[in-house]
Amino acid sequence: MTVQIRPALPTEYDAVGDLVVEAYAYDGFLPAGSDYALTLRNAADRAAKAELWVAANATELLGTVTYCPRGSVYREIAEDDEGEFRMLGVSSRARGLGVGTALTVKCVERSRELGLARLVMSSASYMTTAHRIYERLGFIRLPARDWSPIPGVDLYAFALDL
Repeated sequence: MTVQIRPALPTEYDAVGDLVVEAYAYDGFLPAGSDYALTLRNAADRAAKAELWVAANATELLGTVTYCPRGSVYREIAEDDEGEFRMLGVSSRARGLGVGTALTVKCVERSRELGLARLVMSSASYMTTAHRIYERLGFIRLPARDWSPIPGVDLYAFALDL
């Protein structure tokens, strides 16, 4: 199957929001009482204030990631010489096909295009499948930047020197 990584189209924003919510919910990553699904669903806002990328084949969207360049309100832990990505989600139908890896690689390439020294991101402590992808690509943990947006959600920081 050929997978293309490209910017999301405005006509796809609703589907992208649904995809990432489904991906997080499928894995049990939407904490009870959290309004994070609202943030995940708002793909149009991410496209306006960051870069919204999708992985797609000829017939459907398979995954998405939000790349947060300098100046984006979606940046959480990046310093000035770093790129950052968030909200990576892969459809349950596309798991195990390398979509998450391809989206991560796109973020690495984008950071290099922008001349940045490093790419960083945060991942919940329980997202161990994603951690394996990041580690396989050469990301290392940055425990000094670990943080918690709400009680009970511990985020691990990862970085890849470019």
